[in-house]
Amino acid sequence: MTDTQLYLISPLDVGGDFPTRLERALEAGKGFVTAFQFRVKGIADQHEAARLAAPLQEICAAHDVAFIVNDSVALAKRLKADGVHLGQDDGDPRDAREELGRDAQIGVTCHASKHLAMEAGEAGADYVAFGAFFESSTKDKGDAERATTETIEFWTKLFEIPVVAIGGITPENCAPLVAAGADFLAVSGAVWNGDESKAIIAFKEAIKAAR
Repeated sequence: MTDTQLYLISPLDVGGDFPTRLERALEAGKGFVTAFQFRVKGIADQHEAARLAAPLQEICAAHDVAFIVNDSVALAKRLKADGVHLGQDDGDPRDAREELGRDAQIGVTCHASKHLAMEAGEAGADYVAFGAFFESSTKDKGDAERATTETIEFWTKLFEIPVVAIGGITPENCAPLVAAGADFLAVSGAVWNGDESKAIIAFKEAIKAAR
């Protein structure tokens, strides 16, 4: 079984001292945090989004952490990001691949649906994301059907495409997801709503204990 790693999702506000906080989080998570998703909903202006992304992208590159853009293939292309994460309404992974090239990491939100995940896999996604597993501020309240550990177990038994678990995950509740075989835990509030270094270390210890 591969070691579960962390996939950080940005808070909606990435201005101010956020670059310093990201630096601290990645320092604490050396070799354990492998991806960072730039997720700034509500910024329609690409120039502004690119300005905010620049220092964060630099920090990720310095720590060998993949910089993934949420939703926007156009912004990912503009930034020469490492990849893009697509929701179900954000386009086809095949089109994203054509735009971003074969080396881009393309992930797809699949909610609790094995069917959507299989479609994403067939379309060339590099990873699929199931969730929300718990109450979450980043996942839409409209995600009526909750993903379960059985969803992860089903996927990892049949497919080699990595699976990301997302939605309300904390150091206290992550053990069953790790035991089920999640390759990555996507986390946001559990890290940014407090001391990011301490949160990363707590996740590290919880994952180690759950193996």
